[in-house]
Amino acid sequence: MSEWLKVKASDGNELSVYVARPEGEPIGAIVLVQEIFGVNWHIRNVADEYAKEGYVVVAPALFDRYERDVELKYEGEDAKRAGEFWKKLNPETALLDIAVAYEVAKEVGRGIGVLGFCYGGLMSWLTATRGETLKMQPSCCVGYYPGGIGKYATEEPSCPVMLHFGGADSHIGADQIEAVRTAHPDVEIYVYEGAGHAFNRSVDPNTHHAASAALARKRTLAFFKTNVA
Repeated sequence: MSEWLKVKASDGNELSVYVARPEGEPIGAIVLVQEIFGVNWHIRNVADEYAKEGYVVVAPALFDRYERDVELKYEGEDAKRAGEFWKKLNPETALLDIAVAYEVAKEVGRGIGVLGFCYGGLMSWLTATRGETLKMQPSCCVGYYPGGIGKYATEEPSCPVMLHFGGADSHIGADQIEAVRTAHPDVEIYVYEGAGHAFNRSVDPNTHHAASAALARKRTLAFFKTNVA
C-alpha cells in the first residue's frame, strides 16, 4: 500500500512524502532519499520493493522547495532540468526535509535506516554525520554512488554506514572513495567492477548493471536486517 502525504519541515517548507507500507506488521522503517530526478517512478518502485521486504518507506520530495510535482526522465530535456535542480539543491535545507520524513518514519516505532542514491547517497552520508543536530539518530545509513562525498569524508558518522560505488563511475573518482576509506576504516565500502554511475537504476538501460545491483541490494538488505529490523 502506498500514498502521498503533505508534511512541513521545521523551517515552514511544505513538501510531499511518498510512503510505501508492507502488507503485514512492519519490521522497521527506511527514509529513502531521491536522485536528482525527483521522486519519480523509479524511486517509487524502489520504495515499493523495500516495503515488500517489511519496511515502511518514506521518500521526501526534495524538489518541492523549488517546484512541486517534479518527476523527470533520464534523457533529453529532463536530464538538463535535473542538472538545473541539482545546482539549486542545498544540503542544509535538504536535511530539514529529510528530518521531517524521519519524523514520519518514527511513527512506526521501530528502527530507522536511511537509503539514498546519487545526491540522495550523499545526503544519506550527511544524515549519518549531521542528523543528530536535527534530532535524527538513524540505526544505519546506506549510500549508493554518493557524488561529492570526498568533500565530507572526514565528518564523523553517528551510526553504521554502508557505501556502494561503481568501479567505472565517471562521476566519482577513486580519490573520493579512498578519502572515506582512510578516514573511516569501519565504514563498509563496496566497489563493483564494471559498474558505472547509477548502476542500480533498473529502468535505465544506459546505466543499469544487473549483477552489481542485485549484489548491492542483497548486502543492503542484510545490513538493514542487522541494524534496523
